[in-house]
Amino acid sequence: MRTIASLALTAIACCIPALPLRAELHSQSKELIVMEPHDLPEQAQTPGNSFFLHADSAGNTYLYVEQQQGARLTVFDVTDSARIRVVTSTPLNVPGAFDFVRPLDGDAELIRFRDEKGVAVLDLHKAKLPSLHMVPALVDPGQTVSLGETGFLGVDEPYSYVRAVPRDFQVVDTSSPMSPALLTTVKQVKHRVVKDDTGTTFLLGIDGLTIIRRMSVENEHKTVLDEQRN
Repeated sequence: MRTIASLALTAIACCIPALPLRAELHSQSKELIVMEPHDLPEQAQTPGNSFFLHADSAGNTYLYVEQQQGARLTVFDVTDSARIRVVTSTPLNVPGAFDFVRPLDGDAELIRFRDEKGVAVLDLHKAKLPSLHMVPALVDPGQTVSLGETGFLGVDEPYSYVRAVPRDFQVVDTSSPMSPALLTTVKQVKHRVVKDDTGTTFLLGIDGLTIIRRMSVENEHKTVLDEQRN
């Protein structure tokens, strides 16, 4: 594989301190907390094209967000939903916008560039300092079909990128079932991903990153972790 971008060498935000989240929007029961882009680090206020979650062997979880039509990759540490921080925010020298396609054996992510510009692999062995590599042998693999965790079939057919249709997401509080209340509307969301252990939902919209926390699930997760430590 031919390296075209080393994120580790060009990272420009690896020492940015964690910022406490300001719970400005919450449901009546305090079960839901909505963190809007302005409540998060500055890098979260930039709209993104695609993103995905990755958990490392140490139990940390990172959110990788492609921004500026492939020109920048920002990595957030989202292990603790109450303290989101930027790990790196790195310029990339790549053909253009891309999408995260599928994990590769737990320590890498397959990337496909739009408009038939090839594929690459995001090496996640160093989750905080990932590196990007082109894969010349897979210039146009078309669709992919899983072969378990260690392989996939690349189907010989043109890959047609289906552009995500932006949609508005309403966050509704049902603490009072007979009178649901609208907490906020997240505009033009292209992608959504959920962190299962804490129930945290991440929305990538026109204004950047929005995070919705579920406190009961977070508390249950903390209880499990405490029991494991003891």
